[in-house]
Amino acid sequence: MPQEPAPAALPVAPLEVASALLAVLGDTTTEPRRDMQLEALTLAVAADLPVLLWGEPGIGKTAAVTQLAEELDLPLSTVIASVHEPSDFSGLPVVGDDPATQGVPMAPPDWAVRLVRQGRGLLFLDELSTAPPAVQAALLRLVLERRVGALRLPEGIRIVAAANPRASAADGWELSAPLANRFVHLPWMHDSEVVVRGLGGTWPRATLPRLDPAEVPRAVDLARRAVCGLLTARPKLVHQLPANEARRGGAWPSPRTWDMALRLIAFATAAGAQRDVLSLLVRGVVGDGPGLELLASMDRMDLPDPEDVLADPAGAELPQRGDLRQAVMEAVVSAVATRPTRERWDAAWSLLVRAMETGAPDLVVVPATTLAALRQDEWDVPAAIERLAGAVDLSRRADRAAARVAHAAAKATR
Repeated sequence: MPQEPAPAALPVAPLEVASALLAVLGDTTTEPRRDMQLEALTLAVAADLPVLLWGEPGIGKTAAVTQLAEELDLPLSTVIASVHEPSDFSGLPVVGDDPATQGVPMAPPDWAVRLVRQGRGLLFLDELSTAPPAVQAALLRLVLERRVGALRLPEGIRIVAAANPRASAADGWELSAPLANRFVHLPWMHDSEVVVRGLGGTWPRATLPRLDPAEVPRAVDLARRAVCGLLTARPKLVHQLPANEARRGGAWPSPRTWDMALRLIAFATAAGAQRDVLSLLVRGVVGDGPGLELLASMDRMDLPDPEDVLADPAGAELPQRGDLRQAVMEAVVSAVATRPTRERWDAAWSLLVRAMETGAPDLVVVPATTLAALRQDEWDVPAAIERLAGAVDLSRRADRAAARVAHAAAKATR
């Protein structure tokens, strides 16, 4: 009996094949991979602070926020700030039954209502630098107070924005100082290795930092001591509105941003974040100069007390970092100068010898020279000085040689 021919395959629509191909291309995975930018972003989001990502067009800001929302299982609501009117953020007036007694309520837009219904989510304000001044002014209450018209967004809402520098923005505006002062400013740059691996199908994973409950009290204490200590010593840093309009649109110090810095230090400490992440965050709220001063003062907070070092120079623990080690030696020499005695002078020499033997000898030159000048006539020269003499003499000869080379170079260019 002859076999019946197999039924002809149904034709496949071209767009179905295209859709299948797009689905395969979009099937990417994530992996745990250290990414300083992502760590800073997730830590600021955990601290419930509005974040503004600055980067050139096409750098991946929107993709990073989308991936962040997916990893954190947060509904994402994207609002293009530049295509909205001020009333879309301040609310649309709706006349009720009796406006004279009940007033005119400000109705929120649909995206704000959806966020309230969901109770949680990630609000992404894109193209912020193309929003005109009137829209930026309307955004102030949204970013700081989480209010849209008469509606208040729930605590489970996090805010992330993105902007292009004015030079590369389409019809860009400088960010107003009041709005800029409400954000953690993070520069967003591409990492070629991350991009190549991501195009191969694997992107870094954005995860919220794990906060150690046992570290919380210490983290809060450290943050308060760091910020309050710096501002006590440098009160002019409490509020510095930049004179330049462009710089006003970035990070600068104010009581609001110092409070943000305090919160970020506490969260970074409780999460065990590395120094480069903390640096990115602190400079992103108070600016580069004040931020670096704060980080430097934090480094010195854990340095040993000079009096404890003088009491036991042999057992004192010296930092490994050269700048911190030199700070300890200079503090010890300063303590001897404040209350000079033969015993304290000898103890300081013992410390300098230890520093020379366990670290870079050139770090000892300046403290040794200052300490030698404190010698009183009746004090015998300790044997420790002989062990330092070679390092001091070598450093001075190197300085003289460098000066001669510089003088010769200057003479040759005349």
